[in-house]
Amino acid sequence: MYVTGRSRRGRLATPGRPETIDETAQIIRRAGGRAIPVRVDHTDESQVRRLFQRVRREQSGRLDILVNDIWGGEELTEWGTPPWKMSWPMGRALLERAVFTHLVTARYGLPLMVARRRGVLFEVTDGDHSYYRGSLYYDLVKTSVIRIALALHEEFDEARLRGMSAIAVTPGFLRSEFMLDQFGVSEENWRDGLARAPPHFRFSETPYFLARGVVALAGDPGRRRFSGKAVGSWTLARRFGFTDRDGSRPDWGRVFRRENLGRD
Repeated sequence: MYVTGRSRRGRLATPGRPETIDETAQIIRRAGGRAIPVRVDHTDESQVRRLFQRVRREQSGRLDILVNDIWGGEELTEWGTPPWKMSWPMGRALLERAVFTHLVTARYGLPLMVARRRGVLFEVTDGDHSYYRGSLYYDLVKTSVIRIALALHEEFDEARLRGMSAIAVTPGFLRSEFMLDQFGVSEENWRDGLARAPPHFRFSETPYFLARGVVALAGDPGRRRFSGKAVGSWTLARRFGFTDRDGSRPDWGRVFRRENLGRD
């Protein structure tokens, strides 16, 4: 597994965030996998191109799975601000970081899959629905990456690449390191933050929950039925029978339907 991003030990790229690709690689190794951290700024085409040249060289041209989860928009999302008052430079930067990066990464990663006529591209988004996500540029980003999966699915069909799939996947209320910090808790004591967090925090999930869904879906011979669609971690958990790290099975889809549609 190649782990990419801008932050490495001793060279942090995001102010206030200590996480690095080296740390992620260590987690994978402890779980028994092989991980190769590679510093890549996915807004830089030349760096993305060099990444996949390296993959081609080191893996004999083989790429099985590509997970596009490039974001970098926390400080750029203007919640509660109407579009006509939003900062254009911030909105443009958000689109560049979280949509254009997905496109350029797919552009240089997919040829390795096409050459073998098989592979899976996962586009990580927020929500498996078409409802507005509360902020213009944020909504454009999250719906755009779903559309990328749909468009690529259609292109694969047109090229008769039946061994290839493009699937948008989404977590529910994600208990990321950033989110835990917002409520002053860690993964070990996250429930202590329920009193000061939004009520929905009790239905949150770890990043491992969606990751387990990605692994299960990538290994499913029938995965192509999901190609071109958006699917939630909760749907994948029900289908493949996995749980989160604590043995629970969060169902954000059910919570969302109840809150927004008035039914289970």
